[in-house]
Amino acid sequence: MAASTGAADGASSDMQASASVGPGMDGASIQYSMILDHLIGDKRPVKDLSPGVMGGLPVPIKSDEQKMIERGMESCAFKTVLACVGGFVLGGAFGVFTAGIDTNVGFDPKDPLRTPTAREVLKDMGQRGMSYAKNFAIVGAMFSCTECVIESHRGKSDWKNAVYSGCVTGGAIGFRAGVKAGVLGCGGFAAFSAAIEYYLR
Repeated sequence: MAASTGAADGASSDMQASASVGPGMDGASIQYSMILDHLIGDKRPVKDLSPGVMGGLPVPIKSDEQKMIERGMESCAFKTVLACVGGFVLGGAFGVFTAGIDTNVGFDPKDPLRTPTAREVLKDMGQRGMSYAKNFAIVGAMFSCTECVIESHRGKSDWKNAVYSGCVTGGAIGFRAGVKAGVLGCGGFAAFSAAIEYYLR
């Protein structure tokens, strides 16, 4: 009888011990998971990795006006206008240069033996420079606008944007002369854009 009573007391003590150990283990696992969340999980605090904290030069906080100017400079409209102006200047310079090395500048087709005056030569150079400037400005604006739109749509900044934009620009320009010219223009501009991107990157 005493042996059975002792066995019962031992079993009850074992159950109490296991019950006391169980919640402690569960609490330990819960605390461990909470620590992991704070160290590597979503609750991990984001540290300020500014150059001032890491020993570099401190960067001043940008004002609302500066942020607005940056957004404006990164917009497609600004990029298009900038490319248009740059194309106009580059095209004008290229047109004047080609006119300067052309020996037929200023000559009258009706009287090819007459020597042109300096005014006629300058007028012809100006006309050619303006023609080149307009063409370069249109191409630059179209390319920049389509590239910006494609980049915004894809959400990526890689070489494919320039290739797609070159194809669209070349195709739009070439389709005025027919379907074949449009296809050739698309392929040519795309290949040229890919080569430029490969060289720059």
